Amino acid sequence: MPESSVVFGTNEKWRINRNILVMGFAFMVHFTAFHGTANLQSSVNSDAGAGTFTLAAIYFSLILSNILLPAVVIKWLGCKWAVAISFIAYMPFIAAQFYPRLYTLVPAGMMVGFGGGPLWCAKCTYLSVVAEPYAKLSGVSAEVLVVRFFGLFFMFYQMAQIWGNLISSAILSSNLGDEPGLWNATSSLADLFNNETSSPTVDFGSTCGVNFCSASASHGNTNLQPPSELKIQVIAGVYLACMAAAVILVAFGVDSLTRYTGGRNTACQGKSGVRLLAVTLRQLRHKYQLLLLPVIGYIGAEQAFMAADFTQAFIGCAYGISNIGYVMICFGVFNALAAPVAGALVKVTGRFPVMVTALLLNLCLLTSLLYWRPEPEQWLVFYALAAIWGTADAVWLVQVNAFSGILFPGNEEAAYSNFRLWEATGSVLSYATAPYLCVRTRLYCLLGFLLVGFLGYSIIELMEYKVKKAHHLERNFELVEKKPEQESLRKPSEAEGDY
Repeated sequence: MPESSVVFGTNEKWRINRNILVMGFAFMVHFTAFHGTANLQSSVNSDAGAGTFTLAAIYFSLILSNILLPAVVIKWLGCKWAVAISFIAYMPFIAAQFYPRLYTLVPAGMMVGFGGGPLWCAKCTYLSVVAEPYAKLSGVSAEVLVVRFFGLFFMFYQMAQIWGNLISSAILSSNLGDEPGLWNATSSLADLFNNETSSPTVDFGSTCGVNFCSASASHGNTNLQPPSELKIQVIAGVYLACMAAAVILVAFGVDSLTRYTGGRNTACQGKSGVRLLAVTLRQLRHKYQLLLLPVIGYIGAEQAFMAADFTQAFIGCAYGISNIGYVMICFGVFNALAAPVAGALVKVTGRFPVMVTALLLNLCLLTSLLYWRPEPEQWLVFYALAAIWGTADAVWLVQVNAFSGILFPGNEEAAYSNFRLWEATGSVLSYATAPYLCVRTRLYCLLGFLLVGFLGYSIIELMEYKVKKAHHLERNFELVEKKPEQESLRKPSEAEGDY
């Protein structure tokens, strides 16, 4: 490997740290806009299922993007500019919120997916490569530094869910764009005489939650009325400014990776395009990979259900569209906290008890959603369910990802490619069917998916246990065999002594 042509000074460690911090902050600002917009799609753009079809388009194009684009784009642009240009590819999705129609949202969503593949690959490559010169300067192992850099990066990234939802909820909860006319005055007068807010004219329990069907033209529910156009435009304007700021941060605040590679090829390591697809599909011949597919698909499906159905049918319908962001903040916080806690627990209890806990949490959660009839005053329940969901989702995501790497040593690339492929497939199927299936049906499908997925995972654990047990018995048998052999070698010498 050729050495870098740049002579590093004493402040180079500070410079690398600055690059990582700026990169992480830029991702936080960028995904503040994306997450905030994506969480509102099924509720705000509900006409003809435009919002859910857009989310399906994002994940469908992301599948193609992950397979075909990263190596080519990074080879042309380099990691730094691949990140910046990929950020720009997300911007039409935000701009489409100014004129949200099916024919504007879906193509914009496809652009997001096509930008996503190069974006994440370039980020991973950048953090991995800068760890090498930092290791030489600090004397710390490059492997340790990569873990540290990724941890620092994801600390910023996880915060995007919080800020994005906070911005959207603050604007949606305001009076911006609401007409203060005679209606408001008479409403206030009525409230004064009745000593209470206007009672709802709709039975939330019979039309929201498990009884919600997005195909129904009218629910008679004011909670589901889209916010004023001005609010949506202000949100879109703020988010566009965030994405533009993220592009500027990367363009002017991050060094080019050539500074640390001396012209070395920095494209994504491993195969690309059709070769990667071939390796990914060839991996399906492995029985462990086939048994993992249902649980991987479930992860994608449950995340899509959370983003599309829970936000619209439960929070938006019963609690109000303006509160979606606040509840999703709770989901994001517990999702971020549960990942490291679950990792620490696995070291103490082993993987299977932690996975069983996630199964029980999901079973309780989905069963509660089937029987619960949401009402606006039950606000605490919305947050509790989001917290449980965030906790369980973090366990599934982290542990199944790690399990894929453990099961296929030397074939991690194909294993993780399969993970991305089938997780995205689960999301696409869930989003695409959302406008046509009622929530009750989708919950039953999700429950079945969960049980089949966990069964497949349990079979793998059982097979691995049997293999380890057989290996242990084999080792013990070898030790027992060696002992008599050694004794027989000693006996002739002892016998000679008797003569």
